[in-house]
Amino acid sequence: MEKNLENLQMAYEAFQAGAELRHRRLRNKDFTYGRQWGEVVVDQDGNAVTEGELARRVGRLPMTHNLTRQLVKSVVGRWRYGQRNTPSEGDNAIDTATARLNQLDEMDSRVLEEFLISGCAIQRITCEKRPEGEGVWVDNVSPARFFVNRFTDPRGRDIELIGQLHDLSLKEVMMRWGRGDARRMAEIERIYRQSWNSPESTLIGTADEPDFYNAPAGRCRVIEVWSLEGMSVNYCHDREAGRLFMTTADESDRRRLKALNDRRRREDREPIDVTTRHSLRWVCRYYAPGGEVLASMLSPWKHSSHPFAVKMYPLTDGEVHSLVEDVIDQQRYVNRLVTIVDHVMSFSAKGVLTFPMEALPDTFTWEDVRSQWARPDGIVPYDGSYGTKPEQIVAKGDNAGASELLALEMKMMEQVTGVSSALQGRVPGAITSADALRTSVENASIALLDIFESFRSFRESRNAKIRGCW
Repeated sequence: MEKNLENLQMAYEAFQAGAELRHRRLRNKDFTYGRQWGEVVVDQDGNAVTEGELARRVGRLPMTHNLTRQLVKSVVGRWRYGQRNTPSEGDNAIDTATARLNQLDEMDSRVLEEFLISGCAIQRITCEKRPEGEGVWVDNVSPARFFVNRFTDPRGRDIELIGQLHDLSLKEVMMRWGRGDARRMAEIERIYRQSWNSPESTLIGTADEPDFYNAPAGRCRVIEVWSLEGMSVNYCHDREAGRLFMTTADESDRRRLKALNDRRRREDREPIDVTTRHSLRWVCRYYAPGGEVLASMLSPWKHSSHPFAVKMYPLTDGEVHSLVEDVIDQQRYVNRLVTIVDHVMSFSAKGVLTFPMEALPDTFTWEDVRSQWARPDGIVPYDGSYGTKPEQIVAKGDNAGASELLALEMKMMEQVTGVSSALQGRVPGAITSADALRTSVENASIALLDIFESFRSFRESRNAKIRGCW
């Protein structure tokens, strides 16, 4: 089985170059789903600790007021509501059967959630037969398992290398790339069992940061790499079958076409017309971890491109910055303020009774006082000759303006994201008119218009690839 280590090395370098983006995505995801006290800070002794551990050291219980998750849910909900009230997309629409087969409404909602968290929307579009049926399939791709060369065009037209990491069972790998050949399937099995026993096989990474070459135990890592390459291509017209197809112009394909035409001429049949041209073509290679090429092919679809629909936001000079990234600092500060307010309230006096010791009658014990004071109709006698009487203390606690700061931070989060309370569906004040509420919702929707329009352009590109598979 041939190897192509140079192309695989380029894919590895592209994957490594995306490490910072994957790290920021993981941080954004943690904040979105409530894991918000894991930021590393430096304590007074210069030691690195998490914010949660530092809070516990001073006696505070870390509390999470997860506004980030509500923000993401509100935006996704607003988009889904808009989809229900939007007519067909005209020339950009796809057939109902494909949309139903892939449950595209659900898939697009989840990729929009990813888009808000990481700034990346990625789907893979292929035409193949699966247990659920045959047709065009759309799969969401996690940025953790995706790689691409650095590109700066928001349309992705300067992408030259792109791919994905797959973890498959050994049986599926043999079925897909064994070609029904017993010797080839035995070779594939040997390659993967050897990789499982290698010292590097323990470097399996995690779900959020997988190792490029190694899959979890018992799984087979297959690396799908698409590269844009200059090559000579044979454009073939088989008039007898009434079809057009392409092959590479390498020696093996040239001999195969020549042998086929020679046989047709002997049988007095019309040969295949072959025209050789030089052009840029997308080439796909599936790699085993050792660099063995399981399969290679030219893009087989009508769109003649790679199967990925990609949108990264905003991609200014190649940089990606998501909506969630904008609110993390506010979210951290909100959590600190909530924790401080809770701490102050926990240590404030709440119904503490001060009872002068000399005023306690001889016939009463302290337990009797406690019992009678807690009863609605209790009677607590005391000796008033000393000029003092029992008194209950209730302190609201001095939070040094923490409550006001908390309200300010929550308001600032709305201003930073553009997702107002009206857009989140909160109940307006009694004096808010319907027109004012409608205007507030419209203004908030305008603030999110850039994100929605970018996501719409992603779906248009995806739909074009779906149609290009037919």
